[in-house]
Amino acid sequence: MKKESSLPVQIWESRKMIYKLARNDFRTKYAGSYLGIVWAFIQPVVTVLVYWFVFEVGFRAGDSSLPVPFVLYLVAGIVPWFFFQDGLTGGTNAMLEYSYLVKKVVFNISVLPIVKIISAVFVHLFFVCFITLLYCMYGRFPDLYYLQIPYYLFGLCLLILGLSYATCAVVIFFRDLSQMISIALQIGIWLTPIMWIAEDRLGRFPILFIILKLNPVYYIVTGYRDAFIFKNWFWERPLWTVYFWCFAAFTFWFGSSVFRRLRVHFADVL
Repeated sequence: MKKESSLPVQIWESRKMIYKLARNDFRTKYAGSYLGIVWAFIQPVVTVLVYWFVFEVGFRAGDSSLPVPFVLYLVAGIVPWFFFQDGLTGGTNAMLEYSYLVKKVVFNISVLPIVKIISAVFVHLFFVCFITLLYCMYGRFPDLYYLQIPYYLFGLCLLILGLSYATCAVVIFFRDLSQMISIALQIGIWLTPIMWIAEDRLGRFPILFIILKLNPVYYIVTGYRDAFIFKNWFWERPLWTVYFWCFAAFTFWFGSSVFRRLRVHFADVL
């Protein structure tokens, strides 16, 4: 137990260094391009606009029973997914990207996945503000339910961190894992679901709906939509909430265990 608790302690003690590295990572990611960090925001915005056109205009998804236009339903779900995607991808490749730091004996490499996640948080906060502005344009202004967003963001960070500790350790020995994760993320955006309304499509199939809710990211996506659209508190779903936190805690424990067991071989392989 002492070994398992040492990782959170190390993270807390290195918090200032983590923030500095994350800020530097965010700045240097787009260094050399004319628009710089603006590209971090352009690509997700363009993606949202394309999905909106396809589903709102092309497929007429806005004709559903949603209390808001489909574009609002879409962005409330796709923004946390963007963060999950960026955080997991960056966390998985953290050791490979910072291999020169991994080879330094005195450097605490356990902070590197966190650096990539915090770097992704900067973009995510921008999009939370973007969602809020978009909702205001539709006449839906912030209220007390928005206070849940930090709660769901923290839960998503814990989930990503646990997954990243496992994947960043394994990918050093099995480089194909990065491609497998990319494919899984392409499929996951449809299974979460982001682009379609599970309640409308699976209402007649309760078993499938229960299986769908086993996806922990779906809990986060639903939470964001509760805060922005449906106005529900997280404690109104007690069993689902307990399941998510148990899953996230187990993922963090498992990921940190894998990381700790394999880290002694990182420098040799890299």
